[in-house]
Order: sequence, then C-alpha cells, then structure tokens
Amino acid sequence: MRIQVNVREEGNSEAVIGTDRGKPMPSVAMEVSRTDVSDANGRSSMLQPALGDIDGHATVSKRAAVAVPDQRAGKYLTFMLGHEEFAIRVLKVREIMGIQDITAMPQTPDYVKGVINLRGKVIPVVDLRLKFCMPAREYTQRTCIIVVQVQAGSVSMLTGLVVDEVSEVLNLAASDIEDTPDFGDGVDSATSYLLGMAKAKGKVKILLDIDRVLAVQEVHGLDALSQM
Repeated sequence: MRIQVNVREEGNSEAVIGTDRGKPMPSVAMEVSRTDVSDANGRSSMLQPALGDIDGHATVSKRAAVAVPDQRAGKYLTFMLGHEEFAIRVLKVREIMGIQDITAMPQTPDYVKGVINLRGKVIPVVDLRLKFCMPAREYTQRTCIIVVQVQAGSVSMLTGLVVDEVSEVLNLAASDIEDTPDFGDGVDSATSYLLGMAKAKGKVKILLDIDRVLAVQEVHGLDALSQM
C-alpha cells in the first residue's frame, strides 16, 4: 500500500491522501472570520489618541486591530499510536507507505528500526512507539511509514516514522489549538517537541514539532546511517 500526499500552496491549499481503494479523503476548508472592534454603544472604538484639533474637534486615526496569527494553524496529517491520536504538519510529509522490509543496523537505539531503500535512497526508520517509550506492537497491514523532512541545525534529511495507522488530513484553525499544559520542572523540557493540543471532531489531537522529536545528536546519527 502506498499513499501519496499532494500539497498546493498557491491559491487554496489542498492536501489529499489517496487510500488503497483509490478514494481520496476530503480536505477541510479553513474558514477565516473577521471581527469588528466596537464599544458598548455600537461605535467603533478609538484605537489611537487624537492627533490634532480642527475647529475644536479632535482628529482621530482609527486603525483596525490586527491580531498576530497563530503560526500553528494549518493542515495536519493525523495518525494513531495506540489509543492516542497525533498530528504533524502536512508540509513536512513527503510520502506515506505501508510497512515494508527494514534492514536492521547494529549498535543503534531500539527505536531506530534500521533503514529502507526508497527509490535508490537510503532512509533511516524510527518507530515512534518506542521513541515515546510506549510498549512495542506487532506490525499489521494498517502499520504505515510516514516519510518526513526533518531539519536539525544545518542537517536536513528524510526520515521514516513507523505509526500504527494513518487517519486523515485536518485543517486546524488557531481557535482549535491550545498550548500544552504545564507539567512542571523537568517534564516541560522532555516535551518540548509538542506544538500544542488541538480539539477536532470531539477528540484531542497531540500536535508534534517533528523537527524536535529527535534531538540534534540523534538526527546527526541518523544522517550518518543514511550515508552508509
């Protein structure tokens, strides 16, 4: 099974995942709302003090309040690890494929399953279950490898992520995303790869910053594997 993700950035963005049955999953259109700023009497609020006085009346410059956009909003690919649903940015995804033969490499961490040959290019493969200290699980027909572009410092490389199954593509607005709860000293640094928590379709999705899931040293190690 191989699933292709196509992304168009010009005009209306669209991401489609093709299933093995050839039926694309529908993308979700983002709706952007505009809110006018007004006072209790229905008049536009004065956002700037008077700049001058003409005939005894203050000249007021009215400017619309511009909110800083949440950079986390956008399209995400969601996938399952056990009963939990995670999501990564669609723009980081290069390809999705079913599980295939993985060549094990000696003296690597247990979560590094080995390497695969992707059209002549050697790609290291990481099992996200083991990376997140979750119990190992036997691979099934639903198990997928998500090939992502990882950037760590000056190193940019393709890495395969083994997940239990791929779900869908979601378009998340800023209002759907909340900051990660404060887990206390020591824990926050260990969860720095979390972008936030999203609420969609009655469930919570854990948003991952895929560039931070692997430490810089780990990325350099994986990059060395891909050069072998």
